Amino acid sequence: MPRTKGDHEARRRDVSEAVWRVLAAHGFGGLTMRAVAAELGATTGLLTHYFRTKGDLVAYALDLLERRTEARPRRAAGPGTSAVRAALLDILPLTPEATGSNRIWVSSWDTALADPGLRADHARKYARGRDKLRDLIVEAQRLGELSPGDPDRIAAGAQAFALGLVVQALLDAPAFPPRRQIELLDDHLAALAPARGG
Repeated sequence: MPRTKGDHEARRRDVSEAVWRVLAAHGFGGLTMRAVAAELGATTGLLTHYFRTKGDLVAYALDLLERRTEARPRRAAGPGTSAVRAALLDILPLTPEATGSNRIWVSSWDTALADPGLRADHARKYARGRDKLRDLIVEAQRLGELSPGDPDRIAAGAQAFALGLVVQALLDAPAFPPRRQIELLDDHLAALAPARGG
């Protein structure tokens, strides 16, 4: 019986889910054709219909990670500092799902650093994140909720703060539970607020 387009799409979804489960369990360091095939209950030969090389598999996994990250629900917030805060909270590993996604992102850094093309692609992704954050900061400054200053510099500092907090929370979850992450983020934002007049 000939295979239909629906069969092919269903198999692609199965492959995507298998890739995601391998990433969640082992990170990019454990992402191999054999591991994905085992997770799928298939042969590595079947996977060659989707990925000719390990590089193709890694590129697909990075794309899958980005698509899942973009599709994740975001916090709703009004304009100003609350929007900046919501954007930064969306980065942090505050839930099991966000923790799993962040573990995969952090594991991807080593892979990206070893490949100039992937490194440049990662750099572009983080630059886009800073640009979005900068736009929120500009609006918060316009509303008088954040101190004047170079919004690009403030966005870079805020992104670096959030990513550093991600790493600490992943490495030492008991010392950086969600509540403490939120408190530290709020401290960071409070330091950017205009000084109150007496």
